[in-house]
Amino acid sequence: MSKSFAPHKTELGWTIEIPAEMADAIGVAAGSLAVLHTKPQGVEIEILPPPTLELKESVHQIFKEYRETFEELKQLGD
Repeated sequence: MSKSFAPHKTELGWTIEIPAEMADAIGVAAGSLAVLHTKPQGVEIEILPPPTLELKESVHQIFKEYRETFEELKQLGD
């Protein structure tokens, strides 16, 4: 493997960006994410496809529209 990767903890579990070589080997789109869920019997893996262009644009638009609100929430903290 040419590049190392580290999992990121989320509320769902741990996410890992699937490297291009591995994505090709398992037949998923490049840029997909693997979400690892711990279970008593082991680890379950869910594969999420990369976001579509429409989704990226929608998120960008929402961020632009509510930027001030997001900044205020960030200042207030959790």
